[in-house]
Amino acid sequence: MTAAGDDNEILSEADAARLHDARKKILEQLGKIIVGQEKVIDEILICLFSRGHVMLEGVPGLAKTLMISTLAKTLDMSFSRVQFTPDLMPADVTGTEIMEEDRSTGHRDFRFMQGPLFANVVLADEINRTPPKTQSALLEAMQERQVTVGRNRHVLPDPFFVLATQNPIEQEGTYPLPEAQQDRFMFKIYVDYPSFDEEFEVARRTTGSQVAEVQPVLQGDEILRLQKLVRQVPISDHVVRYALSLVRQTRVGSEGVPDFVDDMVGWGAGPRAVQFLILGGKARALLEGRFHVQVEDIAALAAPVLRHRMVVNFAAESDGITSDDVVKRIVDATPTTEDELSRDARFQKIFAS
Repeated sequence: MTAAGDDNEILSEADAARLHDARKKILEQLGKIIVGQEKVIDEILICLFSRGHVMLEGVPGLAKTLMISTLAKTLDMSFSRVQFTPDLMPADVTGTEIMEEDRSTGHRDFRFMQGPLFANVVLADEINRTPPKTQSALLEAMQERQVTVGRNRHVLPDPFFVLATQNPIEQEGTYPLPEAQQDRFMFKIYVDYPSFDEEFEVARRTTGSQVAEVQPVLQGDEILRLQKLVRQVPISDHVVRYALSLVRQTRVGSEGVPDFVDDMVGWGAGPRAVQFLILGGKARALLEGRFHVQVEDIAALAAPVLRHRMVVNFAAESDGITSDDVVKRIVDATPTTEDELSRDARFQKIFAS
């Protein structure tokens, strides 16, 4: 095997075992602080190892912030929290240049003061509470992993992982994220209420005097290496076509799109959705200790990848139909075997268009 950090490094059984073992250790450490939410944590880890970013949505009090800060500790990475408010300015997030004087010479020059974006794990708390001007400050950072202040570009630390939270019930004084901003997030993850047993355990733990300590599991250089290895996981053409078929069925008016999509969807997902489905499938396979991507990996990630990239129309919304409902119907209506996909006339149209 070549040296760590080499882009041509070959994936080995030891690497797959390392990532699979790391997942178990991370869940074990998070379990000291966080009760339940294993599915949410798994999806966050898939994004992390795919070099993606995450949007978390849930009502207040579900430990979203605690989950993210604890995860940063288990990964032994720097953590920064930005509380997004209506008066927050872009410079408050990215940083700013200040005039600095050398007392010995009297010479004055500008010096860049880094903002809270300069951390490995950045929590953008209640991102929809700040105006679009400040929201857009994240666009360059999330896509290019750098910020531009004045005429100078400043490279962000690597790994760089943004997790944003939204509150779905307090809509007064909020600014919905533009579609371009939402598309930068690999997953949109719903954080739901805990079960009775989980909430019982939360109540028991948080009202006592015992304080749990979390131990680091992975360091930044190891995460960078595993992120590169995720891209080397093999995937068959059939699984790629399956991912494409799911995404292309969200596009209203296209050949082979189901009638229910034309009736319910305002607009569908773009090519980035396919890229994230495939990358997420590769990371999921490795986290489960496998060397290859299965159709089941793609189907399992369809909802978090597509739910914020497609919008239901007014008629569907008035009937209580959500994008998740449409995604489920698309997954149910899509054959999983290569023979079925190739023989189905509707999918022949989709692949030919």
